[in-house]
Amino acid sequence: MTSLAEAPRGYSSPNDGGSPLIRLDNIRKVFLTDEVETHALSGIHLDIRRGEYVAVAGPSGCGKTTLLSILGLLDAPTDGQYMLDDKPVANLTAAERARVRNRQIGFIFQAFNLIGDLTVYENVELPLTYRDMSADERKRRVQEALDRVGMLHRMKHYPAQLSGGQQQRVAVARAVAGSPLLLLADEPTGNLDSVNGESVMRLLQELHRDGATIIMVTHDPRYARHADRTVSLFDGRVVDEVSQ
Repeated sequence: MTSLAEAPRGYSSPNDGGSPLIRLDNIRKVFLTDEVETHALSGIHLDIRRGEYVAVAGPSGCGKTTLLSILGLLDAPTDGQYMLDDKPVANLTAAERARVRNRQIGFIFQAFNLIGDLTVYENVELPLTYRDMSADERKRRVQEALDRVGMLHRMKHYPAQLSGGQQQRVAVARAVAGSPLLLLADEPTGNLDSVNGESVMRLLQELHRDGATIIMVTHDPRYARHADRTVSLFDGRVVDEVSQ
């Protein structure tokens, strides 16, 4: 049987009738600090199908980022089961989890997380260098990703030479260059003005129309409306789900 870490990559067709891409069953996350228990997530049940665009909304401290960290294999739940592409995440070794993050999950962060002493081209290429991929293939993917977000003409620039909106476009290019199974966006408009925020939202919509599965954390209902479905969290629990 093919392992999750070795599974084929690339966007899948939405609503393909198969099993959910993501299934969370009774997920709990408890943080222990100084003998105090903080229940960040409690009893989360959630299915996300291939090709869906889901917004996770709620006030600060409700568990949104914790949930996204678990989905992105950056953290593990205290209890419950997480199935990704029909395979249990809990069975993965640390090395396999890192491989899945690199090959199957694209991350878009609020703070862009670009490396200042690397050019735009080098920032987008960096995750691909950890794969068994030729230099020509990396070049093709980087150029296609930068062209897709309208930043190919800036590929020799450094992050400090770009506006916030341009940096986020580069971050999106970095996330999609590897053709991930899943795109996770953590407040992708949080450091942008309204004009650049809407521009990034349009870019995510384009990726969604092309078949990408997107989960976006946001506290702004204007941006949540861009998604197919909004899952609302409060005190670590799902309190509402609304299809747009």
